[in-house]
Amino acid sequence: MNIPAGHVMIVAAVLLATGLFGVIVRRNIVLVLMSLEIMLNAAALAFVAGGSARGADGQVMFLLILTLAAAEVSVGLALVLQLYRRFKTLDVSAAASMKG
Repeated sequence: MNIPAGHVMIVAAVLLATGLFGVIVRRNIVLVLMSLEIMLNAAALAFVAGGSARGADGQVMFLLILTLAAAEVSVGLALVLQLYRRFKTLDVSAAASMKG
């Protein structure tokens, strides 16, 4: 069963829009990071769908995006822990007062 690439691209666009909406609207840093992960998964899905007709290019890009997502999660978790330790809140606006 083959799914047309156009349908997969539509799903990727919906995921990207959902993630972008979450990044813009949310104030909790954990939800913002989750929205960023949704956006990265949408990009990975688009690369795999686009690269399926041309060979392994999409899968290689997916592995690069997966590596980037793992690094983003570790940096994001460190940021969340530091933000909560200093300000006892996970509100994004509290990060504006951080210096250093």
